[in-house]
Amino acid sequence: MNRFKVSKFRHMEARPSRREAWISDIRAGTTPTCGNHIKSSCSLIAFNSDRPGVLGIVSLEGREENKRHVTYLGCHSDGDLVTDLDFSPFDDFLLASGSADRTIKLWRLSGPGAALPSAPGVVLGPEELPVEVLQFHPTADGVLVSAAGRTVKVWDVAKQQPLTELEAHKDLVQSAVWSRDGAIVGTACKDKQLRIFDPRARTQASQSTQAHENNRDIRLAWTGVQEHLVSTGFNQMREREAKLWDTRLFSSALASVTLDTSPGG
Repeated sequence: MNRFKVSKFRHMEARPSRREAWISDIRAGTTPTCGNHIKSSCSLIAFNSDRPGVLGIVSLEGREENKRHVTYLGCHSDGDLVTDLDFSPFDDFLLASGSADRTIKLWRLSGPGAALPSAPGVVLGPEELPVEVLQFHPTADGVLVSAAGRTVKVWDVAKQQPLTELEAHKDLVQSAVWSRDGAIVGTACKDKQLRIFDPRARTQASQSTQAHENNRDIRLAWTGVQEHLVSTGFNQMREREAKLWDTRLFSSALASVTLDTSPGG
């Protein structure tokens, strides 16, 4: 008997959808940020356009696949890049955007054929520095985490005020992500440290460890296993690498894989 479990994906392969289902003629922005350039709910896709401060919005409902088109939402001041965006897990049409203008704005979008809003429903901030990343809480409606410079805040959106501020970061925070159950927050910082916080218990990190040897573009994502976290970044040789962490044994990575060499500095 084979003691190794065979993956159910072993003989599967990815196949692109029909060309008729493609959403084409999109002019997307390419300016690098710590956050996401594209996000989707079950009803809408939002992405950074080639115009700073403007998001492209595509509806996934109510139209034939070959008739979908892009509408544009002016989110932030002209010339101020949208650095990150996220849809609420509780509302397909509630979009949060963060920007170099130091604010977070929440937008109430509409279904197919309806006009986009001319003003945000809520504005959080301004912060002292540009907002780098943001993410809605996965299990608590109306809660949001954001990072601007060294400052990480957990917000109550309805009250338009922070619930807590997570401390101890010594440089620019490049990633801040909720665990799947929303109990803890993982952060990655330009000081090369990976930190774990329980925002309900204390403002200081409960655990920290060095993530990568190079401080470029460190990003985090929680896996389907509650205690496991993946980080991506670079080593001293400027090689891209990914590491798997277990928050129960946080002093060193469970596994590490080197991918390729970055052409950048």
